[in-house]
Amino acid sequence: MSFSIAELFNQHFAEKFDLHERYLNNQMVRVLRTIGYDRNYKKALGQYLYDEDGNEYLDLLSGFGVFAMGRNHPTIIKALQETLTLELPSLVQMDVSLLSGLLAKEILATCPDNLEKMFFCNSGTEAVEAAIKFARYTTKRSRIVHCDHGYHGLTMGSLSLTGEHIFREGFGPLLPECISVPFNDLAALEQALSNEDVAAFIVEPIQGKGVNVPDDNYLPEVERLCKKYGTLFVADEIQTGIGRTGKFWAIEHWGVKPDMILMAKALSGGFVPVGGVAMTAHIMDTVFNRMDRAVVHGSTFSKNNMAMAAGLSALHVVHEEKLVENSAKVGEDIIATINAMAPKYEFLKEARGKGSMIAIEFHAPKSLGLKAAWAMLEAANKGLFCQMILIPLFKEHRVLAQVAGHGMNVVKFLPPLTLTQKDRDWIVNSVEKTIADTHNVTGSIWTLGKNLAGHALKNKK
Repeated sequence: MSFSIAELFNQHFAEKFDLHERYLNNQMVRVLRTIGYDRNYKKALGQYLYDEDGNEYLDLLSGFGVFAMGRNHPTIIKALQETLTLELPSLVQMDVSLLSGLLAKEILATCPDNLEKMFFCNSGTEAVEAAIKFARYTTKRSRIVHCDHGYHGLTMGSLSLTGEHIFREGFGPLLPECISVPFNDLAALEQALSNEDVAAFIVEPIQGKGVNVPDDNYLPEVERLCKKYGTLFVADEIQTGIGRTGKFWAIEHWGVKPDMILMAKALSGGFVPVGGVAMTAHIMDTVFNRMDRAVVHGSTFSKNNMAMAAGLSALHVVHEEKLVENSAKVGEDIIATINAMAPKYEFLKEARGKGSMIAIEFHAPKSLGLKAAWAMLEAANKGLFCQMILIPLFKEHRVLAQVAGHGMNVVKFLPPLTLTQKDRDWIVNSVEKTIADTHNVTGSIWTLGKNLAGHALKNKK
C-alpha cells in the first residue's frame, strides 16, 4: 500500500481541531474558537491563505516572520525538490558539507566586514543559546545583559533573557547572572557594564514585543560602550533580519558593527528550520581553539542539506526579487498613510516601525463617551482594545494580524516582504474602516467589546 500525504490531508481535513484538542494543546483550540479564528485553510500562496470555501485572506503574521518570501515560493520548492533527488551525502558528521560552506559565504557577504565566521543551528533560540556560550567562553565572564520587554526565545538560556513575565512564570530558577536594563536607556546600560564583568549585551535592534524603535544614537552608543568595557555586542536579528525592516539587517539603519548577529526565521524560506550566528573570527577561533575542541558546541541536524538548500534559495529570492527594497517602500507607505489618519480618530496614537515591521498603537481618547468605553475595556484586561481591532480585521476584512505583546494596546503587522499595491490598499482601507467603527460606541463593534470584557472578567475570577 502506497503512502500519500495528499490522501491523508484530504481524508482527515475536517478533523484538524479535534486532533489538536485530543493530542496537542487544547487551550490553543479554545483561543481560536473563542475569537473566531477557527478556519480550515486549504491552500497558501505568497501572502495569501485560502479557506475551504475559497475565501482569500491577507496574512500579516507570516508565521511570526518565517514566510518573508511568501508561502510556498516556487524557487525554494524547486531547490528542495532538487536536493531530495540528488542523493547527496548529508550529516556525515565526520566530514564537512559543501552547502553549509556556500550558505556561510552568502550570508557573510551581507554582514558588516568584521564578521567572518558562521555557526549554524536549527532555530532562533538555539542561536541565542550559542551566543551565550560563545560570549562567556570568549570573554571569560559570566554575566549577560539584556533589555526589558525583549524576546529572545523559550529554551532555558534564551528564556533567561526574555523580558516578558508571562513566558517566564513558573519555569525558574532561570540562568543566573542575567541582568535586565530598560531598552533605549544608555545610562542604565553603562551602569550595568561599568564593572567590566559582562560577557555580552544581547539586544534586538528593534524590539519585537511592541515594535519599539530606538533613538538614532542608541545602537552606535551601545557599540561604543561595549568596546569601552570589553563586552561583546550581540544583535538579535532573528525577527528583524533578512529584509524585514527595509534593510538586509536592521543594524544597517544605524551603521553599527556588532560582534555577533543572530538569525533564523526568514532564512528557512518557511520550509526547513535553520538558524545561525555570524561572528568575528576572534570569537570562533577562541571557542574552537584546538582540535580536541572541534565539536565542543554543535547541533546534530544543523547543517543538513535541506536546511542549507532552503537558506541558499531563500537568499536568492530576496536578492532576485528585490524584496528588501519592496519591504522598505511598501512598509513606509503603510506607516505614513495610517499616521495621516491620526487627526481623525481619537483612539489612534501612531503607526511606527521600519520596513515591513509595523506597529499601530492605540491610546485613551479625550471625549467622555469614548473615554468611558476605553476604561471599561482596560479595567477588564489591559490591551483588550486591540482585540476589538484584530477580530473585525479578520472576520470582516480577512486580514490576519496579531497583538504586539501582552498587556499593550499595540497591533503588529509582520507581513511577507512581497506585498503589492493591492495589498497595501487592502490593509489601509481595512484598518481605517475598523478604527472608524470603534468610534461609534453604539455600534456592533462595541457589542464585541463588551463580550470580550465579560470573558476577561470571568477568566480573572
